Amino acid sequence: MLNPFEQTTGSDRLRSPHSLLLIVFLLVVSACMISYMGLAIGLGLMILPFVFTYLYLLFLYPVIGLYTSLLLGFTILGLARYVDFQVGLLMDGILFLTFIALIFSRFYDKIDWTPAKKDITLLAVIWLGYSFFEVINPESRSFAAWLNAMRGISMYMLLIVVLTLILVDTKKKIDYFIYLWAGLSLLASIKGIAQNFLGIDRFEQAWLDAGAAQTHVLFGKLRIFSFLSDAGQFGANQAYSGVVALILSLEEKNWKKKSFFLIVALLGFYGMLLSGTRGAISIPLAGLGTYFVLKKNKAVMFSGFVALVLVFVFFKYTTIGQGNQQIRRMRTAFDPNDASFQVRLENQRTLKVYLSTRPFGGGLGHAGVKAKKYLPNAFLSNIATDSWYVMIWAEQGIVGLLLHLFILFYIVIKSSYLIMNRIRDPILKIKMSALVSGMVGVMVASYGNAVLGTVPTAISIYISMALLLNSDKYDTPLNEVEVKSLPEREKYLSA
Repeated sequence: MLNPFEQTTGSDRLRSPHSLLLIVFLLVVSACMISYMGLAIGLGLMILPFVFTYLYLLFLYPVIGLYTSLLLGFTILGLARYVDFQVGLLMDGILFLTFIALIFSRFYDKIDWTPAKKDITLLAVIWLGYSFFEVINPESRSFAAWLNAMRGISMYMLLIVVLTLILVDTKKKIDYFIYLWAGLSLLASIKGIAQNFLGIDRFEQAWLDAGAAQTHVLFGKLRIFSFLSDAGQFGANQAYSGVVALILSLEEKNWKKKSFFLIVALLGFYGMLLSGTRGAISIPLAGLGTYFVLKKNKAVMFSGFVALVLVFVFFKYTTIGQGNQQIRRMRTAFDPNDASFQVRLENQRTLKVYLSTRPFGGGLGHAGVKAKKYLPNAFLSNIATDSWYVMIWAEQGIVGLLLHLFILFYIVIKSSYLIMNRIRDPILKIKMSALVSGMVGVMVASYGNAVLGTVPTAISIYISMALLLNSDKYDTPLNEVEVKSLPEREKYLSA
């Protein structure tokens, strides 16, 4: 039997001359590096242990990489206000690193790619293939513009879909995704509220002074953007998260979870108002409308649609709350004579003439303000696309737009069919209903803003796409479903 007083502990080992010399050597090297290279290298050395710990956990549990992509989606573009490096490459890096971790985590076993053999994967491959085809589009003038746009529009979709299908293989992992998403949305709302009442920091002010103020300060009032890329994405994402969280709160039985999701939803909708993003109002209207249909309950459907009609009437036909700047701006989304809306229609008429002889568009990444970085004097670079669908149309033509819409509607229609007719697990049915309802809301809002393909909304959408078309994997077999009474079982069988 070992005597505990005779054992050598870790602290005892540190007293050895070799350990002390190693520690002194590392401290001297670190001090020299900091003195010659500045404080930044010191901070880098401080976070190294955390980086190594993260990598260890990532290679042990690759699904962490997928969750990290969602975290980066919320923070990566806002981070560019504080650090001066290509933060966009972080997303690429973490996704490819996750694939490497997946391979190494099953180094001695053959990776089973069967879970990824789904129709959603095929659709993502086709969409990526069309994006690659765009590189030889006769109208394409910049490879850099194509590469930058291709990553967000189609490459991330395929990578995230495949990772989700393989790594999110249990209901508990779906819950981890939902709670992480809800938590990040809650933090974004809190940050936005702080901006509204406490003001912005010097880095955010510098970002506004560099040109963002043109679209983010209207009539002396700041459009709140939180730590996201801009106010448009903040408003749309908060509305999207709010719809999903509200549906989950309505169906949740546990009062703690119900309260959490309700807070996320309410603060999300408040964040939507603070952003001044007019098109975001269509997300709760379309999203909740979809949910009421999926419920297949006439009473719920009727009362829900009555509530949505009242909201529409409030914004369209009343002047209640007109003194509030956020409500006043949202109300303009229902005005067909709004000056901004008329400018968008005029731009679309101009594009219609230009694209009438270009069925494959003017080149991926070649339209809108973002293209000015690569093609400052090009025709498409000087026409604001605003709408996500108009951007797809301008860059990839009517062929690309129809393909894109087919993919989106295929996912919504099939997942809705599965929810209404195939899924037996009532809890899973609720979660999938929330995800597809939020997606429909984003699809509708994307007509007015370039929402769908921009992070963090895009990351949540791509993960949701994979979960929705893989819902049969998570469903509980009928003979394993626990029902407490015959009426519940009959209701369950008829669902």
